[in-house]
Amino acid sequence: MTKTKAILAGALLAAVAAPAFAEYPEKPVSFVVPFPPGDLEDVLTRMIAEDFEAEYGVAAAVVNRPSDGGPFPGAASVANAPADGYTIGSFVVDVPVVGPHVGVPGLNPDPFEPLGIFLTYPFVIAASADKPYATMEELAAQSADNPQILGHFGSFLLPTQATFAAAKELGFEWGGEASAGALDCNSLASGDFDVINTTIQQLLPCLDSVNILATITEAPISVVPDAPSLASIAPSLDISLWNGLFVHKDTPADVREKIVAVAQQTMASDRARELAEQTGAIIYWQDADASTARIASDIAVSDAINAMIAE
Repeated sequence: MTKTKAILAGALLAAVAAPAFAEYPEKPVSFVVPFPPGDLEDVLTRMIAEDFEAEYGVAAAVVNRPSDGGPFPGAASVANAPADGYTIGSFVVDVPVVGPHVGVPGLNPDPFEPLGIFLTYPFVIAASADKPYATMEELAAQSADNPQILGHFGSFLLPTQATFAAAKELGFEWGGEASAGALDCNSLASGDFDVINTTIQQLLPCLDSVNILATITEAPISVVPDAPSLASIAPSLDISLWNGLFVHKDTPADVREKIVAVAQQTMASDRARELAEQTGAIIYWQDADASTARIASDIAVSDAINAMIAE
């Protein structure tokens, strides 16, 4: 056998003996949502999972991992999974903005990179229409002699932090504040709270009897398009509660591309558009580079808010 033939024969044997690497995806894929089922991030992530399964022919499902520790334990479970695209995180802004900076185990240093951001929760600051104020500035004036009570979903949430900071920025203090599991029309009608920090879908049944003092969003909310954003009132508070898809930093580029291709199609779909119309959610696709820049900006704003509240 000539030297050339021997080399070719050896190469052929090596190719036959080498293991065949299957193309992604070849097995079930999990999208981890660190909250209970039913909210906007869960509904949209389920849409992505359905479209992923239809596109690639493998099972894809949402795994809900709520915790008393907020979204962080669920996010850490994704960080601990192999970086192969079979465990994908669907995370709120707090995971990359807050988690690494308060030393959450498994999230410090930040193990993730965004594939893209797809949802802004339609958070608003609202009060009953019978209150003697209809704007944040009027609320500030009223609070000088009659401090108001604020209801929110949790002091750790960035919309709540922004609402606390807004009082500092506008020169007033809340008469009290508390978290509640439900913040809706009844919360205002009952007098439990004077002002609530909630999502617009909770107020859809009574929009004609409430005033939206501000939205905590980067764009107008479709069902209250004329409501001012908090950032237009206090530019230093340009932040919102969003949700995006994340993978471990070591996840291969070709795997990322396949996940992104499906998520983009989902956000452009009729059923995503219908969800936005029904709930006021702001649904879109922001690519990885823009999402990375947004996270950096949000970290800076969050740091400024924390400093403002601590004063």
